[in-house]
Amino acid sequence: MVVALKQEEMQRLAEKAVDLAQRKGVDEAEAFVYQGLTTSVSIERGQISKSSRIVDRGLGIRAIVSKATGFSYTNVLESEAVIKETVLNALNSAKASKPDKDWQGLPTKKAFSSVTGTYDNKIVELNSEDLVKIASTMLDAAEETDRRIFPIQGETGASYLCKAVANSNGVEGFDHGTIVECSLATIAKGEGEVTPVCFEFNIERKYDVNPEWVGKEAARLAVSALKAKRTKTKNISVIFTQFALQQLLHFTLINAVKADYVQRNQSAFKGKIGKKVASDIVTVYDDGLFNGGLRTWKFDGEGVPQQKTPIIEKGVLHNFIYDNYAAKKDGKESTGNASRAGYLSTPNVEATNFRIMPGNKSPEDLISGLKEGLLVYFLQGAHSSNPASGEFSVVATPAWKIEKGEIVYAIKGAMLAGNIFEVLTNVSGLANNERKIGQLVAPWVLVENVKVVGK
Repeated sequence: MVVALKQEEMQRLAEKAVDLAQRKGVDEAEAFVYQGLTTSVSIERGQISKSSRIVDRGLGIRAIVSKATGFSYTNVLESEAVIKETVLNALNSAKASKPDKDWQGLPTKKAFSSVTGTYDNKIVELNSEDLVKIASTMLDAAEETDRRIFPIQGETGASYLCKAVANSNGVEGFDHGTIVECSLATIAKGEGEVTPVCFEFNIERKYDVNPEWVGKEAARLAVSALKAKRTKTKNISVIFTQFALQQLLHFTLINAVKADYVQRNQSAFKGKIGKKVASDIVTVYDDGLFNGGLRTWKFDGEGVPQQKTPIIEKGVLHNFIYDNYAAKKDGKESTGNASRAGYLSTPNVEATNFRIMPGNKSPEDLISGLKEGLLVYFLQGAHSSNPASGEFSVVATPAWKIEKGEIVYAIKGAMLAGNIFEVLTNVSGLANNERKIGQLVAPWVLVENVKVVGK
């Protein structure tokens, strides 16, 4: 079994790399050490197909010389010669790069906030046999729900993640966390018809997943998607579930509040701080300290403390999110939103836990209050949305028709078209069923006057 690098080892490695870079003559240096240990079990075509153990660890170095930045990384941490070579590669890359007039230095040291709900030793102790049991429970629950169900793909997994950072301005830090997840995708077959893929999952930082619920819900969704009908083209009320919201907002709203997008004139929110941009009931935070958040850490990819940043409060735009570079360019402080792909990349601006605050209505209340509407679970084609204008045209699948306060049948072939910034102003209801999906934390959201294109 692979033994995880200890906190002291990771911190010592980061500090040693920074010290070496400084002795080689850089103006500034930063070292980021990442380690991920993941055990997973895969499901394919209704069967548990394989188990895997992935170990990913490495060191990334940023070197700054005369306002020019160089970067290099390695996944060989046992060799001092390789570490030295990586530092020299970053130094040589900086010397070969053009100076950046907007560079104003690496972050300085600040105290980190405490975080909760991000580590569970029970997850660290899970092995492949435990994950097989979770997968079997999920499969059995799905297949026992309805004989028309066929599980096509799924996974269970447990991860231990940790990171250490150090720079020449005195920043140093270490944090670790865990993730456990189970997911299942199903289809239903009946009377010559095959449904779209329906998907459900649990993912948590603590050992608190319910594979039986995941299996039953993935099956229920697929069965309810049988006997789908066409819908007419019209403007209608739409309830977006968290899955649909995450797909839509990832490429539109979240990009619009990133400071680098604003600085490049690629955000419709440029110049709108303090102005109304959404319905009065919409409040959004980027909360890097959210209890149990999937992207909750003590510090970001540069060693800046993560924080809770108000983005929209009661419909009014308050802030953008910043990494260190974008913040200094605007004469502001970083909001702790520097993200990086482990040790493989330099930081970029990204949301942490992008939280749309829930309302006080149950999901059933949202549905029962509609004379006519759609319930949309998933979207296809959201990646083609225009982040600058907010325009989108997506396929809603699976989705269900609501009439007189009840879900009456599944629909097929429906497209949703519009502008995300108009959608924000037309939000009329928020459920109380908050969930974490990737970087989004949100309830179901009811939006009025959405254009549905049917046949």
